[in-house]
Amino acid sequence: MRYKVTFVVGLALGYVLGTRAGRERYEQMKKSARELAQNPAVRNAAETAGHSGRQFAGRALSAVGDKVGDAVPASLAGRVRSLRGRVGGGAGEDEWGTSNT
Repeated sequence: MRYKVTFVVGLALGYVLGTRAGRERYEQMKKSARELAQNPAVRNAAETAGHSGRQFAGRALSAVGDKVGDAVPASLAGRVRSLRGRVGGGAGEDEWGTSNT
């Protein structure tokens, strides 16, 4: 119950402060966010983080697939991308189920 009250109080406070700031402040924050998103350093950092995350997720998916792949029934393994190759599908696909063309 305490968390619900805290959430409602925070929501009300945000609403009041937001309405006092007005449209000008909103537009100013929107412009700043857009400029930040267009910054080459920020874009490179986001791209690098995304690439690292995809690599890590791919390795984790392969590790889990290697450990539980044989224990999974064939009907379920056909639905899991990392296990499709064991059932006979997945030729020419990477661990995300997309083709490497």
